[in-house]
Amino acid sequence: MKSLLTPFVLATLSATSIANAEIVQSAPDHFTLRHEGYSTLSPDQMWDRLIDPASWWHPDHTYSGKSENLSFDPKAGGLWQENWDKGSVTHGEVLIILDGQKIVMDAPFGPLSELAVQTVWTITLSAHETGTKVVFAEIVNGSLQSDLEDMAKAVDFVKTEAMTRLIGDTAMMPMEKPEASD
Repeated sequence: MKSLLTPFVLATLSATSIANAEIVQSAPDHFTLRHEGYSTLSPDQMWDRLIDPASWWHPDHTYSGKSENLSFDPKAGGLWQENWDKGSVTHGEVLIILDGQKIVMDAPFGPLSELAVQTVWTITLSAHETGTKVVFAEIVNGSLQSDLEDMAKAVDFVKTEAMTRLIGDTAMMPMEKPEASD
């Protein structure tokens, strides 16, 4: 039952929590993605969730198959890592961190790490109405042999799913106003 329910829940959350997800630009040697979502969590609460990727990153997008093997060290030079009995992977390195506001990482996740590409993933949080606006912006550059135009669709899917899981049940549509209480 759990395996049947999960895709349904994720599809429902995706439809309500992601205000904008797009491949901004793609070509054989580069692509740019942007994902935007809104949460009822305060920026501080969302920050705490963001820096704990084990709590929201999908296990299907790990090498070990288990999100609990993920860790993140939120400081310049800090790593987004995955460690388990049979291996370890550095998924990203923090380039810039502004506590509670922004993370910029050199982050060639998954198959991008084997393509000799430069990947910059910027995550920003800002106060918005009764919660937090979350933006993922990703720029990937490589050579013509990298075939990044096709890879953009797969990475877009993974980052859309990541945004959906990060926002989770705290999703709200932009301009949504809380209901008046009697």
